[in-house]
Amino acid sequence: MNLLSWRLFSMALLMAIAVAMPAVVNAQTAQPMTEIRLASTSAGGATATQTAGGATTLEGGDVGSGGIVTPSTTGPEAAAFDGTYIWVATQFSDSITRIRVKDNTVAGSFPVGKRPVALVYAASYLWVANYLGNSVMKIAPSTGAVVATYTTGEGPGGLAYDGTNLWVANRIANTVTKLKASTGANLGTFAVGKRPMGIAFFANAVWVASNFGNSVTKLSTAGAVLGTYATGRGAFGVAGAGDSVYVTNFFGQTITRIRAADGANLGTFKIGDGAAGILYDGVNLWVALHGDDVVVKVSPGDGSIISTYATGNGPFTIAFDGLRVWVPNSGSDSISVTAAN
Repeated sequence: MNLLSWRLFSMALLMAIAVAMPAVVNAQTAQPMTEIRLASTSAGGATATQTAGGATTLEGGDVGSGGIVTPSTTGPEAAAFDGTYIWVATQFSDSITRIRVKDNTVAGSFPVGKRPVALVYAASYLWVANYLGNSVMKIAPSTGAVVATYTTGEGPGGLAYDGTNLWVANRIANTVTKLKASTGANLGTFAVGKRPMGIAFFANAVWVASNFGNSVTKLSTAGAVLGTYATGRGAFGVAGAGDSVYVTNFFGQTITRIRAADGANLGTFKIGDGAAGILYDGVNLWVALHGDDVVVKVSPGDGSIISTYATGNGPFTIAFDGLRVWVPNSGSDSISVTAAN
C-alpha cells in the first residue's frame, strides 16, 4: 500500500470510528433491561430500509432512504397494555403477540391484517392499524379474535383515543380518520401535514406529528385545524405532559416542547439518534432512540436525560403498564422491559 492509499485508508477508518462512537458510548453506559424473546416467523418477503443516520427501519422503506436489505425478524414495532397483557404488533408476520405482565410469559400470537404497525387499547378492546391493509381491526383481548374491521385512509400507522372516538393517522393519505369506537362508524376524514406519524389526544385536542412536514398539527375533536407548529426535522412521536406537548424529531435527534394552549415553542433538546416513540409515565418522559438501540428517561421540564437503558436492536415505540415500560425491538424479535421509577 503506497503512502497516499494508507492516508486515505486511515482517514476513512477514523471517520468510521467517529461515526460509531456515540452508539458505543450509549451501549457501554446504558443500564440493562430484561429482554423477552418473541416467536420468530417468516418475514413474508418485506424489505427494510437503512436511514440516513445508519439506523434501520423495518417498515418497507417507510422512514428513511438507502440500500434495501432483507429483514431477518418479524419486525416488532408497536405495543399496548390492556390491564393484563402487553400486546406487540409484529408487522412482518401479520400478527400480534400478547405477553402476560405478571410473569413475562408469551401467551399466544394471533393473525391480523397486512403489516400491523400501531396498537392502542380503548373502550375495552385492542385496536390494530394495518398499514398495508388500509384498515383498523377491533380485537377481543381475552381471545385475540377479530371482532370487526373498519376501513381507514391509505397507510394507517398511528392510533389515539379521545374517550369516545378512535383517531387514525393515515401516513400515505396525509389524513386523519375519526371512528366512533362503539360502532366503528366513520365520522370524518381530515387533512393534516405530510406523512402523519405519531398521534395523541391531549388537552382536549388531537395532536398529529407530520414526519415530512417537520410540524405538529392541533385538531379540535370535530376535526378542525386549530394550529400547525414547527418542530425539528422528521417529527415522529407525540405525547402530552403538564401544559405541553412533546414531539420527537427522528432525523433531528431532538425533542421539541410546545405549549398546548397556544403552540408556543418552549425549547428543542438534543436527545439522540432516531428519536421515535415517546411516552409520559406521569412523572417522566421516555423516548425510544432507534439509531442508538436505547430508551432514555427524560425530564419534562428541561429535556435533560435522567438515565439511559439498553434495548434490543431498533426500538421504535414504548408502552407503559403502570409500573414498567416496555419497548419492542424491531430488529431483535424481542421486547425489553424495565421499572419506570
